Amino acid sequence: MADSSHPPILVVDDNPDNAHIIRDYLEARGYPITVAYNGDDALKAFEEVKPALVLLDVMMPGRDGWQVCREIKQHPTLGRNVRVVMVTALDDWVNKRQALQTGADDFVEKPFELPRLAATVERNVKLVAPNAGTGAPASPATPGTRTR
Repeated sequence: MADSSHPPILVVDDNPDNAHIIRDYLEARGYPITVAYNGDDALKAFEEVKPALVLLDVMMPGRDGWQVCREIKQHPTLGRNVRVVMVTALDDWVNKRQALQTGADDFVEKPFELPRLAATVERNVKLVAPNAGTGAPASPATPGTRTR
């Protein structure tokens, strides 16, 4: 059950099994979760839910995670108040650099252990939670906040 002290999270993954595992794990920890299965639905849900954090798969048909991340971060009012964590099987440095260049704040490599995902979520929520939903800018990224 979602805890009102936890900010909303948007999980975006075209693989329903992955999305449901992440949703169930984080909901059990009190986070309100919305799931989208493609880039277009993710952008609609982003506008409706106004999440503090987006867990975003990179490799999706149609609008991929890179494009969705750019559009989220360029949103005129919500883009400053959200952290985007790319969840990807792409583990080389070029893809990590691309994630950061598209505006992502952090990334988690697949396959991942759920406790590691939870730690990444908690770290990123701490950076944005004081301003979530207020219209104030999110806290800037601090050195050493990205996973390796």
